[in-house]
Amino acid sequence: MNENLFASFTTPTMMGLPIVVLIIMFPSIMFPSPNRLINNRLISLQQWLVQLTSKQMLTIHNYKGQTWALMLMSLILFIGSTNLLGLLPHSFTPTTQLSMNLGMAIPLWAGTVITGFRHKTKSSLAHFLPQGTPLPLIPMLVIIETISLFIQPMALAVRLTANITAGHLLIHLIGGATLALMNISTSVALITFIILILLTILEFAVALIQAYVFTLLVSLYLHDNT
Repeated sequence: MNENLFASFTTPTMMGLPIVVLIIMFPSIMFPSPNRLINNRLISLQQWLVQLTSKQMLTIHNYKGQTWALMLMSLILFIGSTNLLGLLPHSFTPTTQLSMNLGMAIPLWAGTVITGFRHKTKSSLAHFLPQGTPLPLIPMLVIIETISLFIQPMALAVRLTANITAGHLLIHLIGGATLALMNISTSVALITFIILILLTILEFAVALIQAYVFTLLVSLYLHDNT
């Protein structure tokens, strides 16, 4: 009970060296490349889910947007698997770090914006000034639209960080309360344990939903710029 509430969010080290890179590379083991003529059930299920997600996410894109298919599928698989592995006991979740989420959000957002200015210059510039804007409001609207554009990657990163961190904190708090109540009231401890199980199930859903939301927003930014 004396453990620091935020101890699980500190960067793990081995012999004084951070091992975040190894942790980030670990989820790729969960998706082995098929090398058999007939795949097993697990790989078949993975391929079916990837095809279903890619079909749903790429239907709104034209040819230029569909060239990002590999990037978007890799992104959702990486975030989803990282979030799920972070729910294991005594594990570290890289997506609870704002710096890492910004490291994913900013390059992807910048890539979509650069693509838009390269292929749809007039349309991209038109977003800064809606049609029919009164002349006195033009400077203010340009500033507001510019700020909203640069807030997009920050919103992506903060949303993912806040949702994953909040879930881990709730699990930690309710788990600690369950252990403390076992010596006081068994019936109350049982109720909190049931709540903990339900919250854990909810966190599994949140881990996948947040991966989908992050990738979907990047896909929508790409759609607006292609």
